[in-house]
Amino acid sequence: MAIKAFVIGLGLLVFAGQAHAGDDEYRGYEAGFKNFLTCELTRTDAVDHFKGKSFTITMVNAYDVRQESGIKIITGAVQCFVKNKYSTLYAAVGLEEVAGKEKVSYYTIRNQDFSILASELIRFPYKERCPWARYWIDLD
Repeated sequence: MAIKAFVIGLGLLVFAGQAHAGDDEYRGYEAGFKNFLTCELTRTDAVDHFKGKSFTITMVNAYDVRQESGIKIITGAVQCFVKNKYSTLYAAVGLEEVAGKEKVSYYTIRNQDFSILASELIRFPYKERCPWARYWIDLD
């Protein structure tokens, strides 16, 4: 009976450790996503989205991280305050591993929520302006 309890307890510890590692990984992607979008929008002045009007980013939220067709896809939203009103943009970032490091290969942002597939995201290649590696936060 004691051995059974020990094995069950050990199994729960291993599972909890794996769940925690998954949380840390997600939090790392979430932090990278927030920092990347802040950089991208401020570098481009969000001209395509706000027609050159000044804006303030009030919230960036990552919704999901998933692997599809060799691309890690992070989706989320950015809320901005533009000319006395709030506006929300929806973004998808596609990461690929190159020489052992993740880099943004695809990026799209829209005014309306959308469901993104790797095949659709591939139509939006990203010319690196805000390197992903710079914004990854090591939580250890």
